[in-house]
Amino acid sequence: MDFIIEAVVKAIKHLYEADVAAKDINLQETRKEFEGQITLVTFPFTRVSRKSPEQTGTDIGEYLLANVPDISAFNVIKGFLNISIADSFWLNKLHAEILSDDFAAAKSNGKKVMVEYSSPNTNKPLHLGHIRNNLLGYSVAQILGAAGYEVIKANLVNDRGIHICKSMLAWQKFGNGETPESSGLKGDHLAGKYYVLFDKAYKQQIEELKAAGQTEDEAKKNAPLIKEAQQMLQKWEAGDEDTISLWNTMNGWVYDGFAVTYKTLGVDFDKYYYESNTYLLGKDIVEEGLASGVFFKKDDGSVWIDLTEDGLDQKLVLRADGTSVYITQDIGTAQLKYDDYKMDESIYVVGNEQDYHFKVLFLILQKLGKSWAKGLYHLSYGMVDLPSGKMKSREGTVVDADDLMADMFSTAKEQTEEMGKVDGFTEEEKDKLYHTIGMGALKYFLLKVDPKKRLLFDPNESVDFQGNTGPFIQYTHARIKSVLGKADYKPSANNKVTTLDGVERDLLVILTKYPQMVTEAAAAHSPALIANYVYELAKAYNKFYHEKSIMQAEDESLKQFRLELSAASAKLINKAMGLLGIDVPERM
Repeated sequence: MDFIIEAVVKAIKHLYEADVAAKDINLQETRKEFEGQITLVTFPFTRVSRKSPEQTGTDIGEYLLANVPDISAFNVIKGFLNISIADSFWLNKLHAEILSDDFAAAKSNGKKVMVEYSSPNTNKPLHLGHIRNNLLGYSVAQILGAAGYEVIKANLVNDRGIHICKSMLAWQKFGNGETPESSGLKGDHLAGKYYVLFDKAYKQQIEELKAAGQTEDEAKKNAPLIKEAQQMLQKWEAGDEDTISLWNTMNGWVYDGFAVTYKTLGVDFDKYYYESNTYLLGKDIVEEGLASGVFFKKDDGSVWIDLTEDGLDQKLVLRADGTSVYITQDIGTAQLKYDDYKMDESIYVVGNEQDYHFKVLFLILQKLGKSWAKGLYHLSYGMVDLPSGKMKSREGTVVDADDLMADMFSTAKEQTEEMGKVDGFTEEEKDKLYHTIGMGALKYFLLKVDPKKRLLFDPNESVDFQGNTGPFIQYTHARIKSVLGKADYKPSANNKVTTLDGVERDLLVILTKYPQMVTEAAAAHSPALIANYVYELAKAYNKFYHEKSIMQAEDESLKQFRLELSAASAKLINKAMGLLGIDVPERM
């Protein structure tokens, strides 16, 4: 509300002959129990008014009422000036801005941002944690795009390393030539099967060595399987043809499987990076840092950086045998990404278990003199739990993404059919609706929570058609589209309504906030702000719908106005849900 801030600056100058900066004026939403839409905190101005907060508020309120046509009333509660904005202001917002096609279409801000998300390992399928990661990354990218950024959606595939070799080795030993075609398994599920088999066989060898007198640490290092996996990694880095051939084959299976999962989830990428292509660049940068004194070499030949003066620790950046570690790859990838796009900001969507890793990575890049390192940002998010507890992929207890999405489809089907919401639908239309509701429920439930918070995902609760859920908002959209269809609604430039009822005004106020919410969500990298905004919008529309007759309005002007309010609500529900990657049905 810039015009109010400007008016308050003028009021204080006129009333008290004092200058205040616009940034020092604190406007808030008026609390629901008081009249008004905007509240000014008056305490800071008592030093220039030399009056009580209440009298200061009254002085400013009287000035605003006399000099600002869009202000219709005010009241003062202690040190808070509650300002009522004229109905004409809100009506003008509706007709001049909200109903226009380009409402909230941000102009380019000239800044480029990369959002890296998903980042799967090619030794197992995606799981529930990956779902939160993908949904967060995709939604943040959508929000930043809506806020005027040029966005590059990137996926860094962890396609090399000891964990990949574990799956490869287990397939060699136990696979008998099994393929996705012969097994009927998606390729990523097949690779995951052998990752689990490796872990079981490895644990058995550890127990055997412990029974023979070795300590657990000795047994873990000396188990034949882990030694073979380490040898395979060294062969891979040396370019051994057979090892590379198997790696290409199994990775190909996994990529085909991932593509199916991504399509079902409704996420995509503009650019793929592969750690197999970036680790060598990372090793080169480590060598440069070693020469310049940023890194140091220990007696065993391993390369480290000492970050103890920065409150961190010593960090390994290259193993004694010359093989790279995660941080090596990430150094190379960060350089490659910047070389490719020269972006202003690079966002890493990675769970909070990696908080320390990214502190170290960003600090190393700064010490290496990378000017772009200041634009690196770790979007750290909390883990997702189910009532059954935390997931462990190597033990085969992971909540598979494909299985979970199939369960969401089934749950949506069951609950929708119980409510009788699919009468007159063809089977194809029903399946599309169940997918839309099931995925909407899943996405909304995971995105409505602040990214930093750990959350407990309850599939049944997420598909509830009441409360703060995706299906409730989707149903609200379908309800509005039904009303507009029955009324054969068409926009009109000629509207004679000049006054608003309370629920009409409340709904309009929420509609006007949409551009501000996009800006705030982009700045905070938080889809939760959009999710909770669109829930408040859906609630406000339903209150309006139940309290005000649309089709039986007193006259045609009022009917047309309420249809316009409905059309605007449907449009912004659609836009906001789209920023979350959620489709909204036309009917249900």
